[in-house]
Amino acid sequence: MDESSMPSPSVTAPGPPTPPVPLAALLAREELGLRRIAGPADADLLWVHTSEMADPYPYLLGGELLLSAGVLLTDPDRYVARLVEAGAAALGFGVRPVHESVPESLVEACDRHGLPLLEVPPETPFTTIARAVWRLMAEARHRELRRVTRAQQALATAAARPDPVPAVLHQLAAHLGGRAVLLTATGEELHTAGRHPSPEAAAALARLAGLVTRDRPGAPASATDTAGGTQLSAYALGGEVSSASSRDRSDLRTPTRADRPTQGQARDERRTHARDERVTAPQPQPQPQPQPQGERLALALATCRREPGDHTVAGIAVVLLSLLTAPHRGTAAADRSAALVRLLLGASPAEVAPLLGPEGPWTVVHARRTDGTRADALTAGALGASLGSTLVDAGYGEGDAVRVLLQEPHAPAPQPGWTLGAATPTPLPALPTADLRAARALAHAEATRTPLATETPATGLASLIPPDRAAAHARALLAPLTPPLAGTLRCWLSLHGSWDRTAVALAVHRNTVRQRIGRCAELLGMDLNDMDVRTELWFALRQEPPSAP
Repeated sequence: MDESSMPSPSVTAPGPPTPPVPLAALLAREELGLRRIAGPADADLLWVHTSEMADPYPYLLGGELLLSAGVLLTDPDRYVARLVEAGAAALGFGVRPVHESVPESLVEACDRHGLPLLEVPPETPFTTIARAVWRLMAEARHRELRRVTRAQQALATAAARPDPVPAVLHQLAAHLGGRAVLLTATGEELHTAGRHPSPEAAAALARLAGLVTRDRPGAPASATDTAGGTQLSAYALGGEVSSASSRDRSDLRTPTRADRPTQGQARDERRTHARDERVTAPQPQPQPQPQPQGERLALALATCRREPGDHTVAGIAVVLLSLLTAPHRGTAAADRSAALVRLLLGASPAEVAPLLGPEGPWTVVHARRTDGTRADALTAGALGASLGSTLVDAGYGEGDAVRVLLQEPHAPAPQPGWTLGAATPTPLPALPTADLRAARALAHAEATRTPLATETPATGLASLIPPDRAAAHARALLAPLTPPLAGTLRCWLSLHGSWDRTAVALAVHRNTVRQRIGRCAELLGMDLNDMDVRTELWFALRQEPPSAP
């Protein structure tokens, strides 16, 4: 006989798309005329399935209300045992036309195996029962969405308060009906809200927080547990708190407040689960002076029961708390802010350099998306993280390149989806010059369609001439040229006299390139088709400070 379901759940589905329906809610629908005649009263229905097979085990996912008229029922005890083994939630047995009443042996088997048995009257079609279950699921889903929406609004409002972290925790504890704690990896409570759990639950909660805040590959982003009937969960946050001093901790710690405890029962279980991707932000680079490393933070929850939508509400709080705790990642962020303030107030780059990291050398990288789209701040930040730096300028104008400042002396690696141009490592005072060199390297990379171009310093014979004499000769030779003309000539020579590639690199028409190169030849009084002339000009252009074409 063919299997059918109303509607049929996907065999590959990992779980139901809607909250489960309590069996009592279905029995409360008086128009269905259903009556429980055996088995326990409590059950959660995830699906509705109809089958007249002697053994429907291979077609069940678990949690089904199985409806059958007993067409092939020959061994009730084995039939019920197989249903329980498959994880069925309940059995609905329709009387007539096959059976005038529910077989007594089936009633006894359901009592023996602990499977709820419902008697379905002749006037109630199976499709009506299925429709009622789906309607109850839709109502439960609607209630869940309304609850999540209210919680989201309350959490967002709390995040805008002057004391956002404790306010968010208070709202979270109120909506979940339990305890919400902000913990460090060592189990220290920074903020708390809600009723106090039992000592056993508090200790288990600290262990969960330590599990998700482990700074090593494979650490889970969230974990759940049960202790003494209390449902526990912990979520890793993206923020950190500096462990440098107790003063820093006092800025975060707030007095606790306990609500009146409530009672609830839940089945003891122990399970942990991990996500494939970690949500931690890239760690700042080491500072010149040794600094204590920041501790990862965790949101820990203790509730009497788990309701549909609790995980979603907790996820909203995790995002908000990660953003709110981001300023407390230790001294690196504070030092960068101090460096910016000092620059705005007139300090020189050399004075603020120690706040940013090692003295040097530094590497300037310019980057653009290969598909031509503009990179937003998040995309630029992701590029910086891939390159190992948090010093990123996303640019604000149309066509602006993303600029990244690396504290490592080694050259960056190509990045998928990006075209990069890098200057050679340089000390801090020469960063403006390196910035222009990186811009020229990016233009070269785009013109040649290479993922990464690096402008290398002069080597070989050119490096044998004293720099001051070479620079003086270059200034005298190139004196007739304006900076834009010199930049165009340099780009054209670096691309072996290609008009098209130079036009791409400079983002101008090829005729404009021809006009500029012709003007250069005229002002210099040289034949630019002569290889000796090109060589001498290239040598001079390499000595001159770079300029934008």
